[in-house]
Amino acid sequence: MGNRLSKIYTRTGDAGTTGLGDGTRVPKQSPRIEAIGAVDELNSHVGVLLAEPLDEELRALLTSIQHDLFDLGGELSIPGYTAIRDEHVTQLETALDRHNDDLPPLKEFILPGGSRAAALCHVARAVCRRAERRVVALAQAEAVSPLCQRYLNRLSDLLFVLCRVCNRRAGVSDVYWRKDRTGGASG
Repeated sequence: MGNRLSKIYTRTGDAGTTGLGDGTRVPKQSPRIEAIGAVDELNSHVGVLLAEPLDEELRALLTSIQHDLFDLGGELSIPGYTAIRDEHVTQLETALDRHNDDLPPLKEFILPGGSRAAALCHVARAVCRRAERRVVALAQAEAVSPLCQRYLNRLSDLLFVLCRVCNRRAGVSDVYWRKDRTGGASG
């Protein structure tokens, strides 16, 4: 990269546009920039989760996901460029199956929470769903590889399972939603 990032401010975005990787300028509120921003936010939330004490297996998996998300953001920033491949989706599916096989089956919905790591993972999962929605919206307006959508869809599933894994490894129960509870908020 050399000195590419030696000057952080350029003033080129002051008028409400930003540059894509191919040099074109687009409005900062364009669907492409919304999608790129949501993927960047997701990557940041995964980084916050990585700041927690996690075992090396989860740390390696989440770090690999961060690299994939950076690549996915790069793909979105250069129209026509492809970075996410079938292997990326397959790796998520393999991790998903491996971690889910060790968990008891769910018979109830669970609420976001439990251990701190699980709660942070739930936030990352919710942001992943938003990133997926932004990429779907972009794909309705412009050409986007369907693998980007598949990757984010699989990642949100994996993050859900990792929430449960984090709780289990911390010795904390998942928080089950109770539809028949009494009381609650009153107005």
